[in-house]
Amino acid sequence: MNIYLLVIIAYFAFITLISFFTKKVASRSSADYLVAGRNLGMIACAVVVASEWLGGMSTIGVSERAFETGTMQPILYNISTALGMIIIGFTVARHYRNNNVHTVSEMLENLFGRRARAISAIAFLFAYIVLAFVQLQTAASVISAMFEFSRFEAIIIAALLITGYTYIGGMHALAITGIMHVVVMFFGMGIATIIGLNEINGLSSLHSKLIELGSPENLYNPFSGGLEYAWSLILGGVLGGMAGQASIQPIFAAKNSSTAKKAAIFSSLIIAPFGIMVALLGLMVKTGQFYDISASGPLFDPAIGEIDPKLVLPTLMTTAEFIHPVLGGIALAGILAAILSTVGPVNFAVVTIATKDIYHGIINKSAVDKKLISTARNLVLIVNLITIPLAYYSTGAILSLAYISYGIRAIGAIVIIMGIYQKGWISTDGVRFAFIGGTIAVLINIAARFTGLSTIEDTYVAIGGAILCIIAGNIYSKHKNYNNKSKID
Repeated sequence: MNIYLLVIIAYFAFITLISFFTKKVASRSSADYLVAGRNLGMIACAVVVASEWLGGMSTIGVSERAFETGTMQPILYNISTALGMIIIGFTVARHYRNNNVHTVSEMLENLFGRRARAISAIAFLFAYIVLAFVQLQTAASVISAMFEFSRFEAIIIAALLITGYTYIGGMHALAITGIMHVVVMFFGMGIATIIGLNEINGLSSLHSKLIELGSPENLYNPFSGGLEYAWSLILGGVLGGMAGQASIQPIFAAKNSSTAKKAAIFSSLIIAPFGIMVALLGLMVKTGQFYDISASGPLFDPAIGEIDPKLVLPTLMTTAEFIHPVLGGIALAGILAAILSTVGPVNFAVVTIATKDIYHGIINKSAVDKKLISTARNLVLIVNLITIPLAYYSTGAILSLAYISYGIRAIGAIVIIMGIYQKGWISTDGVRFAFIGGTIAVLINIAARFTGLSTIEDTYVAIGGAILCIIAGNIYSKHKNYNNKSKID
């Protein structure tokens, strides 16, 4: 067994052990299990919010794109997410916390009534189940690439790691492990970035080497991809977080509304810098200074006949000439921690929605607190029984459905904003029509994009579809009310 695997096993064994200390506290009530007793401080809350965003896209994805483009443009993903959290902090964060809700759909019930909660809960549940198995597959692909496990073995390992501490400690465990994950992520990637910049003689030398390889002069400018592309990412970052159960559940768990606001804003200071580090590491690999990146090098995948940019970070961290194996093992643990720190909250979002909105809100409205805790724990296991086969048997066509999660969250964000700030502009029927019609519009666009009939971003379709359906729902509501009034008269 190599030293890299030993370091990672030791780290995740420690994480699981730590979660046992949260079991007693998490078992006191459903609020303790699902939202940490609404007692998270600003730092803990901010770190858990950030850990959900700092997943596969912010690590493997950003380094991959930096390597491919030879620019820092991919860090715009982190910048837009960070900007989104700042806006959330100054707008909806205090409203979520003041309403003492467990889910976004529960907030919609407070604003628009039970019918709005039911339809939105079903939409959010579907969206997060899809996102959960896609995230699990991402985690498994990295584990498989790092340690040569089979695809099935890697999926099982990833699922067991997440299930262990989530089942035991709920949101308390996610908070503690999230903090530890972020510390390891920043330590591992930070050390690697410092070593790399020292070896390559600083940013100016890195810039010169990349220019020689064909990168543009403004390679450090994150907006080099154009304002239209930047706006689409910023819009997605703002709307995606505003109604994203996984990313804002820690805000529900904050001590008070002031803590919720500060935590959302502070999380941006964690999210943005991490993207910068992994992008720089991707650019360092691009130079070819640390090892051969030709067809005979370690990044070349014979199966696809070309360099696999997804292996940039794992390969760099297992290069003993670049970084000591122990530090490389910690950095690898940081990469896995980043990915798994997203899988955990996403899975737990499914559990929370299913427990509070579906089971307690629809199936068993009189369920006592202990029953809710046991149901939530059972759902942690059930969610994995559902997502494991989906992750294993899914195809590229099915994976494209992951975009529906972002579309539904965008719909939820529009409805939430209107409900809080301009409630008179939207009726309950408008909410229902928005979720039904907007979701159908996204599904149609996904199918059209897959067949090459559409090039429109799903976020734009979700927003446009939701607004049109809100208007249609408002017209229907007025017509219905008019007819009812006529019958009474």
